Amino acid sequence: MPRAKKIEGNLDAIAARRAELEAELARVTEAERRAREAERDAGRDVLLAALGKVKIARMDRSEATAIAKAIEKHGAKRIAEKLDTL
Repeated sequence: MPRAKKIEGNLDAIAARRAELEAELARVTEAERRAREAERDAGRDVLLAALGKVKIARMDRSEATAIAKAIEKHGAKRIAEKLDTL
């Protein structure tokens, strides 16, 4: 990493350093996006395993989608708490 004093005033060096930093920021941003996406879907396997252990009455696609969207929107914990009150 160039020291600030060596690139100060040298426009080519400054532009090169900016390009390096922007490329690094792009890599970090992409890694963050992938991590957030993985975090958003981290509960899928647990839910599917739990569903495999219980009997579920017939439902149509719109009902299943509504349940999935509620979990996505409100979070599994909140939905589970609400279901406990039924």
